[in-house]
Amino acid sequence: MRIALDQAQNAWLVGEVPVGAVILRAGQVIATGYNRPITEHDPTAHAEIVALRHAATLLGNYRLPECELYVTLEPCAMCAMALLHARFKRVVFGAPDPKTGAAGSVLDLFAQPQLNHHTQIQGGVMADACGAVLRDFFAERREQYRLRRAAPAADGELSFSDAEEPAIPAGEVLELPPTPDTT
Repeated sequence: MRIALDQAQNAWLVGEVPVGAVILRAGQVIATGYNRPITEHDPTAHAEIVALRHAATLLGNYRLPECELYVTLEPCAMCAMALLHARFKRVVFGAPDPKTGAAGSVLDLFAQPQLNHHTQIQGGVMADACGAVLRDFFAERREQYRLRRAAPAADGELSFSDAEEPAIPAGEVLELPPTPDTT
C-alpha cells in the first residue's frame, strides 16, 4: 500500500485526484498506476485501470488470475468490473468511498453470486493515511478555488472575478438551448 500511496502523490503532483494502485504477482510488483483522467482526457484512466493495462501488456494476457491489486481508494463500479473481468485473485483497498465505492460502501459488485469469478476483497488497509491524502488534496483545492474567486479589485477591495460561472440555485433546472439538427 505504501507504493500505491507514492503513486497517489504522483497523481496529486499533476493535478489529478490522488489515487494510486499497484499490481503484484507472487509478491513482486508487476505494474503501478495513478489517476490520469484529466491529463489523458480519458474518463477510464483511473489508477486501477492504468495499472491493469500495464500489467496485461507486460504479461501478455488480459486475464490476471494470479495477481493482486492494492489501491488507495475503494474501486468504483467501472474498476471493480474490470478487475473481475481480468479475474484478479485479490483486491486490497485503503480508504472506503462512500459516494461511488463498489466493494461494499455503496454496493458490492465483488459479492455478486451471479458472476462467474469471485475476487477476495480486503478494505481498510492504511485507511487513515489513504484518506488523509484525499482530504488534504481536496482541502488544498477548495482553498485554491476560494483564492481564485476572491480576486483583488482595482481599489484594493476583494471582489469576485467576472470570469466566474453563474451559480445555479439548488433545486433549479438549467435549461440549455436546443441542439441544432445536423442530419
